Amino acid sequence: MQGWIDVGPADLIEGELRGLEVGERLVLLARYQGRITAMDDSCNHAGCLLSGGWMHEKKGAVVCPCHEYAFELGTGRNVTYPRLCDDQAAFEVRIERGRVMIHIPPE
Repeated sequence: MQGWIDVGPADLIEGELRGLEVGERLVLLARYQGRITAMDDSCNHAGCLLSGGWMHEKKGAVVCPCHEYAFELGTGRNVTYPRLCDDQAAFEVRIERGRVMIHIPPE
């Protein structure tokens, strides 16, 4: 499992947003419809932490607390109209023996 990082237990509750430091990177874990997803926690628009935002159930997205941009969980796609900023980087997630494993590609 080279390149995969253990970021902790898979104990997120439905609707939870959890910010983590993974090395020098800030990562957001979220549980939506039973699935755990991961993306950059620092919003690419203004650097606010998405983990301080809220989940938009209808869009399946996390909403940034600073300017209310919404990013789709699982893909990081900006689902806000108008789209004034880029998509967020999203990461592959695996659950192994009750632990969340993420793959962050090299920059």
